[in-house]
Amino acid sequence: MTSTSPADADPTPSGSSSAPLNVAMIGHAFMGAAHSQAWRTAGRFFDLPLHPVMRVLGGRDAARVRAAADRLGWESTETDWRRLAERDDVDLVDICTPGDSHAEIAIAALAAGKHVLCEKPLANSVAEAEEMTRAAEAAAARGVRAMVGFTYRRVPAVALARQLVAEGRLGDIRHVRAQYLQDWIADPEAPMSWRLDRDKAGSGALGDIGAHIIDLTQHITGDTIAEVSGQLETFVKERPQADRHAGLSGSASEGAERVRVTVDDAAMFLARFRGGAAGVFEATRFATGRKNAIRIEVNGSKGSLCFDFEDMNVLQFFDAAEPEETAGFRRILVTEPSHPYVGAWWPPGHGLGYEHAFTHQVVDLVDALSRGTQPTPTFADGLRVQRVLSAVETSSDTRTWQTITA
Repeated sequence: MTSTSPADADPTPSGSSSAPLNVAMIGHAFMGAAHSQAWRTAGRFFDLPLHPVMRVLGGRDAARVRAAADRLGWESTETDWRRLAERDDVDLVDICTPGDSHAEIAIAALAAGKHVLCEKPLANSVAEAEEMTRAAEAAAARGVRAMVGFTYRRVPAVALARQLVAEGRLGDIRHVRAQYLQDWIADPEAPMSWRLDRDKAGSGALGDIGAHIIDLTQHITGDTIAEVSGQLETFVKERPQADRHAGLSGSASEGAERVRVTVDDAAMFLARFRGGAAGVFEATRFATGRKNAIRIEVNGSKGSLCFDFEDMNVLQFFDAAEPEETAGFRRILVTEPSHPYVGAWWPPGHGLGYEHAFTHQVVDLVDALSRGTQPTPTFADGLRVQRVLSAVETSSDTRTWQTITA
């Protein structure tokens, strides 16, 4: 089914002469809303070489997807993702669905000659991620590009952290510590969600949020994880069935049927990076009081840095070359025009928020497409993360260290 609201299409911003980039998005819940905001906003704050046009939104329920399109700013709708991916007026497909559909949609869209932006984690298994990566590499030979959406890379403080490491300000990297802490299912009566169903999500806290800190630490350090020893825990084995249209936190009717949770609630693992650094990782949705705490600390021979997303406009940096009388962690407010991405937004000190990283993702993707270069992170980067996720699961099951192929 296709529907169109002709009066609601977003026109090219006044004065823009850039060619259109016709975008289709599949999925319109939490991530769909975040991605929609980015497609609407990027060209209004950044000088883009292509003008994103929010051409079509895909979803299974005709009434719900039409309502979402009206709310989020999409021109038309489709209830069949295959038809959406084949439309002549679509240049790029943005995949914001649960992980069980990523591989099928992405591979079909690439085969149809569409660029692809796919939410993380890339897939629900290494085999799917490998197939997607092969499809992306074949498509790249035809000038069709694919990118996986690890948006936290685009937080300005994280981009600055990567820059400092790349410049050698931390010296040889020795320790990496990473946590992703949430509490949205700490209540045992919180209802079942697709994120707690292995068939749809692939894994629990490990893949949903652990994937982010795996990618972030590899991105910041410029190094990759070589081996892991992990432990997974499921604290609440059954939950009440959610109402059909429940969102992320959801709701359950009184007396609702209880269903089995088939993923982990928490994941912990030790890691060794190929460059020799030791790593400690923790991802949980049971850290009571923590809403979205992404904590990264990197210690090197010449200094350290640390970041916490709950104070996302700040990067802490320690320079070991400073005199001991005045040495200490320096609080850098990452809001200067010279900081990554920040110059397009507000005056210094006027901080950015969660949604801005999605806008920066669109900016980097559009810039790469206009130049005919490969946007990052690539599907190969997503596969690298997927291999770490799989190794942690195997390690937890077997109680052994697991080596990760390069």
